[in-house]
Amino acid sequence: MTLTHDVLVVGAGLAGMRAALEAKKQGVDVAVVSKVHPVRSHSNAAQGGINAALGETDSEEAHAFDTVKGSDYLGDQDAIEIMCREAPQDIIELEHMGVIFNRDENGRLGTRSFGGQTYARTYFVADFTGQAILHVMYEQLLKLGVKVYEEWFVTSLVVEEGTCCGVVVWELLKGQIHTIRTKAVLLATGGLGRVYEPSTNALIVTGDGMSLAYRAGVPLMDMEMVQYHPTTLKANGVLITEAARGEGAYLLNAKGDRFMKEYAPSKIELAARDICSRAEQMEIDAGRGVDSCVLLDCRHLGKELIMTKLSQIHELALDYANVDIIKEPIPIRPGMHYQMGGIKTDTAGATRIPGLYAAGECACVSLHGGNRLGANSLLETVVFGRRSGKAAAEYAKSIGHKNISESAATKDEQSIKTFLANKENRDTSARLRLEMGTMMNDRVGVFRTKEGLTDARSKIHELKDRYKRTPIQDKGRTFNTNLIFTLELGFMLDCAETIVVSALNREESRGAHYRKDFPKRDDEKWLKHTLAFYTPDGPKIDYLPVTITRWKPEEREY
Repeated sequence: MTLTHDVLVVGAGLAGMRAALEAKKQGVDVAVVSKVHPVRSHSNAAQGGINAALGETDSEEAHAFDTVKGSDYLGDQDAIEIMCREAPQDIIELEHMGVIFNRDENGRLGTRSFGGQTYARTYFVADFTGQAILHVMYEQLLKLGVKVYEEWFVTSLVVEEGTCCGVVVWELLKGQIHTIRTKAVLLATGGLGRVYEPSTNALIVTGDGMSLAYRAGVPLMDMEMVQYHPTTLKANGVLITEAARGEGAYLLNAKGDRFMKEYAPSKIELAARDICSRAEQMEIDAGRGVDSCVLLDCRHLGKELIMTKLSQIHELALDYANVDIIKEPIPIRPGMHYQMGGIKTDTAGATRIPGLYAAGECACVSLHGGNRLGANSLLETVVFGRRSGKAAAEYAKSIGHKNISESAATKDEQSIKTFLANKENRDTSARLRLEMGTMMNDRVGVFRTKEGLTDARSKIHELKDRYKRTPIQDKGRTFNTNLIFTLELGFMLDCAETIVVSALNREESRGAHYRKDFPKRDDEKWLKHTLAFYTPDGPKIDYLPVTITRWKPEEREY
């Protein structure tokens, strides 16, 4: 079956829904495809807030400089300036849509401090900001009557004569494969968190959009830049929001020392995330940790503040660590959290393939460079979701529909049949996922070396070979989540390989990419973006200059 729309958004998180809303406002036929119900998207998990320079003493320039500095000067400054300039109006628009942001004592929108920032510019809804915005955005989607294909899984992009003109998609409920013909496809599929184990990311965050674009011929940029969040639970990687430190929580080692004073004397716990994560890991490695963790101490904040502004992490700590943060510190450690790299786009979300756009964490504009500042991720989804949605709609208005070959879905259908026919063996997709994830955490984590990265590359090659023979226990077609789990693994292996090869090639330390064998930043050789292009034999690496408009690189100090 072939369906037709003008603009198809793949992914129903904040970037996808914001893009769909904007495209719909341009008067084109818009649909959204999501492998889960929209409000189950991972934007739900964003806790701390969303940035904008709305304060009387703050400025767009200060926000932009903090972002550039936080990126370790790898962020493209033209894109960063756009985001920071357009942020205030987008925050106001969200409030007008119905997002109930916290207020200060004067009834104005309230802020909290986040790491690496000069001013308190993070607007928030307690510690579940992403969930609050996501539900309001979904209400707007329903209000405008945007068609949503939920629990449909995109297996490939359709590119005819160099132009993206549709997708191949698997309908979970019926177990059928379809094509959707469209003038523009906009990928908003989120990150790749489950490439690592553990991760703060949901099980659905599997790099789908990045791999789809990569296989279609779009380069993935700066994939080596993987952010480890400083405060995650050891047992399962659950996120403990940076908002806790923004409200004044301390990081302590086993001796009870606020060790961040040694690593970032001026910002202490509110240094950039890469610096905090490395400091924590160094304390742990030096034997000053507690059960391979350090401690996050919220006790001095008081019960009232915790229960009004940090209620979700209070609940998470009780449920998963059996710790009441009102009464005792919680053990935390750095954990994989966010992918700064992704599908190379321009500031309108356009890729090198006409008709293909991307926004949100799956895209790389590049706003975050080597390290993202907390609360800039939600801002990116809103600003660049809106911009890419508008651009995709304008493009769709300018062209007609292309005919899609009836054989467009044949390859994907055959691939599914092959997996379903594979004979039983010990290599289940769950086993391979776990092997990949733990290896990536061990070899491609906070600290990296040539030896570890070389081992990781060999392991990925081995896993890719074993993946071809992965059996699927459920041989049925109706709502076969075992099949989807296996197809996702193929996407994740693509992403893992680009991360490893890009990291192996970058022989310096910058932002989240820290090489023990090359511990210094090297602007002369490495002030450039990494581009990974798909080939059947693995990624082909090229480079692209960083766009610098106003701020020349200097040493980062916090």
